[in-house]
Amino acid sequence: MDKVAVLIPCFNEGKTIEKVVRDFHTVLPEASIYVYDNNSTDDTCFAARRGWEGVIIRKEYKQGKGNVIRRMFREVDAQCYIMADGDDTYPAEYAPQMAEAVIERGADMVVGDRLSSTYYTENKRPFHNTGNTLVRKLVNWIFKCEFKDIMTGYRAFSFSFVKGFPVLSGGFEIETEMSIHAADHNLRVENVVVEYRDRPAGSESKLNTFSDGFKVLKTIGKMFRTYRPLIYFGIIALTLMALSLGFFIPVFITFLKEGIVEKIPTMIVCGFAMMAALLSLFTGLELETIRSKNKQDFEFQLKVMDLHYKQLLQDESRKLPEAGED
Repeated sequence: MDKVAVLIPCFNEGKTIEKVVRDFHTVLPEASIYVYDNNSTDDTCFAARRGWEGVIIRKEYKQGKGNVIRRMFREVDAQCYIMADGDDTYPAEYAPQMAEAVIERGADMVVGDRLSSTYYTENKRPFHNTGNTLVRKLVNWIFKCEFKDIMTGYRAFSFSFVKGFPVLSGGFEIETEMSIHAADHNLRVENVVVEYRDRPAGSESKLNTFSDGFKVLKTIGKMFRTYRPLIYFGIIALTLMALSLGFFIPVFITFLKEGIVEKIPTMIVCGFAMMAALLSLFTGLELETIRSKNKQDFEFQLKVMDLHYKQLLQDESRKLPEAGED
């Protein structure tokens, strides 16, 4: 087990990955550095080795950042994980501070907050600025949290977070998924303000402002339904109930005055709408019960992972005297 593992997902980052690897090795010389190549067509792997010969290079053939992170989290065991992009936009000098928060203070996730520093001045894509602000406010409002930066790719994690986090997203929406997971499960999150640098000349972003932005919003909607089912289906139920009553009341008033029902089709539609509202409400109640049970299971799973983590540490401590004897 590594004490600190630096995880760098890469796709065609040949122009920057050498510097990224060198910078992280300089500030964290004891750390293991993993570069996961995601079907790059340039010299990403060779450039990574130029940064430091001890870098560990692995492959993930299923395209997408989320798929790469799933592979990294499954394969690497460490006391602390530092995740950063390979595009040299995140300064490595903040990594020791982030690792300290995990190892010394027991943080489950440390967020490298770009938005509180230089992001809005360094980033040259105005729609990205707007999108980051929109996503942050939306997630904080829906999930009652106080994240400063939702979509940053610069984070640190504990062993229990990495092994207990179910990676569902395949692309860039993975950071949003991480933030919502931490908020919903009441995990300890710390914030470290980091400087952000725009990509150097010749390095191109793989993030499409509109298509990937839509995927992030879609992910928020799906996770709202998953993590807040009673509110989600309750809103649908209230909407259908209001529409049903809104059309029913005039027909009922006419019936009271004249003793006849003039709009029978309207009455039928109102009845079906009210039935759908009740069905939606009970669906939300049932899913909320399942969600509560899942949270109980997750807490038990955390205890199991903590025991496994302590066992790994004990195994490592036993290996050290043996290595000394050799």
